[in-house]
Amino acid sequence: MSSTINIKSRLFGPPTSTRCTRSHQIGALALIAITFFATRLLDQSFSSSTSPFHGDGFESNLIRFSEADGSMRWPHRGYGSYIFLKIYVYDENEIDGLKQLLHGRDGKISPDSCLKGQWGTQVKIHKLLLKSRFRTHKQAEADLFFVPSYVKCVRMMGGLNDKEINQTYVKVLSQMPYFRLSGGRDHIFVFPSGAGAHLFKSWASYINRSIILTPEGDRTDKRDTSAFNTWKDIIIPGNVDDGMTTNGVRLVEPLPLSKRKYLANYLGRAQGKLGRLQLIDLAKQFPDKLESPELKFSGPEKLGKADYFLHLRNAKFCLAPRGESSWTLRFYESFFVECVPVLLSDHAELPFQNVVDYSQISIKWPSSRISTQLLEYLESIPDKHIEEMIARGRKLRCLWVYTPDSEPCSAFSGILWELQRKTRRFQQSAETFWLHNGSIVNRDLVEFYRWKPSMPSP
Repeated sequence: MSSTINIKSRLFGPPTSTRCTRSHQIGALALIAITFFATRLLDQSFSSSTSPFHGDGFESNLIRFSEADGSMRWPHRGYGSYIFLKIYVYDENEIDGLKQLLHGRDGKISPDSCLKGQWGTQVKIHKLLLKSRFRTHKQAEADLFFVPSYVKCVRMMGGLNDKEINQTYVKVLSQMPYFRLSGGRDHIFVFPSGAGAHLFKSWASYINRSIILTPEGDRTDKRDTSAFNTWKDIIIPGNVDDGMTTNGVRLVEPLPLSKRKYLANYLGRAQGKLGRLQLIDLAKQFPDKLESPELKFSGPEKLGKADYFLHLRNAKFCLAPRGESSWTLRFYESFFVECVPVLLSDHAELPFQNVVDYSQISIKWPSSRISTQLLEYLESIPDKHIEEMIARGRKLRCLWVYTPDSEPCSAFSGILWELQRKTRRFQQSAETFWLHNGSIVNRDLVEFYRWKPSMPSP
């Protein structure tokens, strides 16, 4: 018993017989009160300094913007205080077959011809990485590896067929020791179309662990298995026309809310999709409220680029229903004509959801309720509230623009922040082993630096 007392005495000090007087009680209560009010003051100070829109419902763990220069500040939680990535970009002459994925079998497809439409993000992200300060030329020090490919564009322009695409990807990946080392976990691929990684038919066997950048989250409507995994992949913004995203004179400027002719609009082809057909029918019933002409791929029913944005800006709300797949470019285009986007696609995924509160800048409405109820709801929203949503969207829309990481806010910087969360200190796969001295070996106990192509799939 005495030994127990001695241990406690050494750990916590000797017992005391000092009595608790009234003065002690008053002092303790005063200390509690001071601590409480000081904590409240600190909380208020922290909240006001970290909210991007000064208490407009945004929390401190969301993206912030500097009032001085508009620069973007990513929250520290889960990301760190700055970007410290090192990304290796494979060169087209470094890997046999990579040039074909970029320029086709004859090498005649140029990057500039692939910049338009949704294919453009493959080119833009590649070019931005080549000039990025986060690029490294040393594979050994890279956190991540970027595999460039314009395969959607190449396929559409007849540069490769589906079989050639599949064979070429397999050949390319078999020549990458670091891909085998990690099982592809630290390798980045861009698939910017609705088809996603399914353009590479054997994606599930080869790049199912890799990081896929895509604007398309859900593809189970077309195929049994979705190539998108919310825990490893990254949703990227759609490729809005450069004429609308420039800091200078834009192709079309927004109209004041009071001068807009329509409550809402939908400008797109029906494609036989129920939601789109319902909107076109609704516009025929309420032509003064909803603009939704039956547009075609060509002919007089096809809107030119400028005409499209001139129509888009003429409503308070821009409706964005699903098409062949769940994602829709209209959602992003809406921000640049400053109408509030109304998402009518139940399974759509949006970029940077960790740091952007989309309920503050857009509306998502059930696609099963595309009816007069939707128009009545939109009509009930006061203009003041619409203006507030537009103002918040105006601040955030820089996240949909593909500009260099030197810019204070861009889609590219947002992607880099998200990539930073994907990095690992240690890489392994089912075909990677290590020994007591730290050397990495394969199944045949060959050290990593001696691995030679062609290597089997990890």
